[in-house]
Amino acid sequence: MTTQKKNASAKTAPKNRPSNISHARKAAFNILLAIERGQSHSDDLLRGKAVNALSAPDRNLATALVLGVLRWQIQLDCQVQALLKRPNAKQEPAVLIALRLGAFQLLHMDRIPARAAIDESVELAKQAGHRFASAMVNAVLRKLAKSQQTSEKPVAFQPTNQDPSLTPVHPAFEAHPTWMVERWTGFYGLEAARAICLHGQSQPVLSVRLGSPAVEAELTQAGIVLESGELLTAARTVAAGDVTATEAFREGRIRLQDEGSQLVAEIAGQGTANSPRQNEKTILDACAAPGGKTLILAERNPQARIVACESSAPRLEQLQKRLAFLGGRVECRQADATMLAEDSSFELVLADVPCSGTGTLGRNPEIRHRLRLEDLTRQAERQRAILSAALRAVRPGGRVVYSTCSLEPEENEQVVAAVLAATPNARAVPLEAKIDQLLRKEILTPQGAQRLRASLTPEGTLRLLPGLFHTDGFFICMIEKTA
Repeated sequence: MTTQKKNASAKTAPKNRPSNISHARKAAFNILLAIERGQSHSDDLLRGKAVNALSAPDRNLATALVLGVLRWQIQLDCQVQALLKRPNAKQEPAVLIALRLGAFQLLHMDRIPARAAIDESVELAKQAGHRFASAMVNAVLRKLAKSQQTSEKPVAFQPTNQDPSLTPVHPAFEAHPTWMVERWTGFYGLEAARAICLHGQSQPVLSVRLGSPAVEAELTQAGIVLESGELLTAARTVAAGDVTATEAFREGRIRLQDEGSQLVAEIAGQGTANSPRQNEKTILDACAAPGGKTLILAERNPQARIVACESSAPRLEQLQKRLAFLGGRVECRQADATMLAEDSSFELVLADVPCSGTGTLGRNPEIRHRLRLEDLTRQAERQRAILSAALRAVRPGGRVVYSTCSLEPEENEQVVAAVLAATPNARAVPLEAKIDQLLRKEILTPQGAQRLRASLTPEGTLRLLPGLFHTDGFFICMIEKTA
């Protein structure tokens, strides 16, 4: 059939005949709808069967659409609302997702034709059972496309904060809740807040941990381009290539792990190096899943017995599978970290506690949409309970490493201060000496050690701010039990 005949057939096709929707857009729509309804998280859904069944190009497009919409959702909603006849009218979730998908492609994906973005968004709304609303989706997206081609622009995002000095000055600010931007500006300054927000709008650096130089050579032969880590000698950044398609990845000889996450375990893993009980050393990973930090603890303490706790049965099962090759060295235990039964049983406890995750917004962009300021109080209560239990579990002279991937003082400094105030036989240990130790052992790069020293707080804790480091955001504190 000629192109001319194809076009003629398309014009005469029945209006109620559904047009084709690309597999990538359909998958992205379903994932975003599930997230909007609170059914799951992007990280889990993007690794699910539906996405894995797609071709590599479709998988990449679906991932870009999902993460892009979530990152820019606040700004997208404001720009779409400005074009609605009834801006304050509540939209059905499926209609809202169709609008966001179309708007994101029009505003942020130059390589996608406007017609494809609009037509498939309209069809998504129709196939979701909203044929009447699909006309509105079509009209709004066409107006938005026109505004991109002319001098007309949608009404800009209007922040609600009252202090002019805190008014967002970069589009990345517009993609975050104003209360977050205000806090980060107040705590860390305007430039750091801008860097945090920019990091939240970009795809995180893909870091891997290598088992040996031979593995690095193998990856290079497979066409993977690696660059040195920013902080750690064992870390590499993937500059090009699909590392997940390599035999080394499938066999577990390399693993994906943010460099900040690796650093937490490296600091903890060296915490028992001078223990007088080298052959009886015991370590507790209080909140172990998914197990990346546990593996580093085992690597740095080959003679230690490690107990890895996880409260969730499904996550515990995944943890057991991941650590099975370590045999009896690691005991995987289903346990609530706030209710640990052990008393003075471990030389080292790693308490990498559940938190708000505001240091991971680039990797988990939907956090900004579901987190509320009042949630921090609830998180902090559980974190104080975990840290208190960890201090009970550690032996006198032993140490607890407390860490979060949060940027919020309520979950970091304030938790540590509250627990230390209630625990007279514990003291915070400044991390500068630990940085020097890691440098001497060539675990840290010289540049990494220098940058980490500059990031120490006056109390000697370590804070990695995303954007200032090419890592997720982390807070790390070491506490010693004195008696």
